[in-house]
Amino acid sequence: MALPARHHSRSRVGKRRSHFALKANNLIACPHCKRPIPAHRVCPHCGYYKGQEVIDVYKGLSKKEKKQKQKEIAQEAK
Repeated sequence: MALPARHHSRSRVGKRRSHFALKANNLIACPHCKRPIPAHRVCPHCGYYKGQEVIDVYKGLSKKEKKQKQKEIAQEAK
């Protein structure tokens, strides 16, 4: 089995590892509720994608919770 003939210096190792850094996610503002979301994804807060409601975010909520969530979204849209 082959072994390295020479020791790699810290600078050489660092040059190789310089590309390993993590990049920040690219967030955009949802056109409907203006909250930051990842690009090309359905908004988890309002359920809209490309101007159309794709998922019903109020489906599993009680009457009181639905009213409260609708109120929050209306205030943020202003």
